[in-house]
Amino acid sequence: MTPIAVTVLTGFLGAGKTTLLRQMLHQQHDYNIAVIENEFGETAIDSQLIGDRATRITTLTNGCICCSRSRELEDALLDLLDSLDKGEVQFDRLVIECTGMADPGPILQAFFSHEIICQRYLLDGVITLVDAVHAAQQLDKFPLAQSQIGYADRILLTKTDVAGDSTVLTERLQRINARAPIYTVVNGNIDLALLFDTRGFMLEEAVVVAKPRFQRIAQPENSISSIVVEFGYPVALPAVSAVMENLLSGFADNLLRYKGMLWIENQPCRLLFQGVQRLYSADWDRPWQPDEIPGSTLVFIGIALPEADIRAAFAGLQQV
Repeated sequence: MTPIAVTVLTGFLGAGKTTLLRQMLHQQHDYNIAVIENEFGETAIDSQLIGDRATRITTLTNGCICCSRSRELEDALLDLLDSLDKGEVQFDRLVIECTGMADPGPILQAFFSHEIICQRYLLDGVITLVDAVHAAQQLDKFPLAQSQIGYADRILLTKTDVAGDSTVLTERLQRINARAPIYTVVNGNIDLALLFDTRGFMLEEAVVVAKPRFQRIAQPENSISSIVVEFGYPVALPAVSAVMENLLSGFADNLLRYKGMLWIENQPCRLLFQGVQRLYSADWDRPWQPDEIPGSTLVFIGIALPEADIRAAFAGLQQV
């Protein structure tokens, strides 16, 4: 049974998530899309704006699905599966539109921690929308706005038609999240090929995007930043596992996303890993090719991470 691909739309208030979702549903494509949206208040407004092109719209109200103690999202996911199995609906893709004040972390963890949800759904990627007009002020004032960017597999810069030059903002976004490509979007118009099948939560070698890698300490304007660690020597698997366990035990609550490709000594294949907060997975990838120079690349995105300590820990793995 093919798992249902899940795309999470996040972004601060007014970034244009509902506009994008409406465009996604009304484009000509072969997807059967179901939608879960989260709103505050007793009356669901967004579902009226989206229209009737979704296979089913499930609206979660009076509470934020980012709350880790709430089972509302899990119940909605299971209800959709029940309707699918009964033949009441047909869909092959799910889009979750988060409220502008939602922390994506607990939402993502639902797809790692529930047995049935893990089997039937495949978390494809997180799309974060950023309002180019107001983002600078939001990033300064609300740590949540930075957190939403830190989780992203794709960053969509909206309202660029009225914001003017966004070079400074783009550079800041890249310091927060070095692994997510940035696209400009006007009125929600964008090719779905850029948003779907991002493989953001698959174990693969695309650890960071092909852009300058920010290996210096980020500017103090961001509490959330990216740390990219690269080294060209093999490491012992137990030793690197110990480093990762120490990192998670001390800073798991501050880690948003992390991903890596490792050169393990005495092993012919590359080791890939990726995780969200405390939950992570790792597996052996393809063998190193004869014309390939082995090496390791790791990217950590988090809140006030101890960059010097992290770099020193991995540097200590080099065998003299």
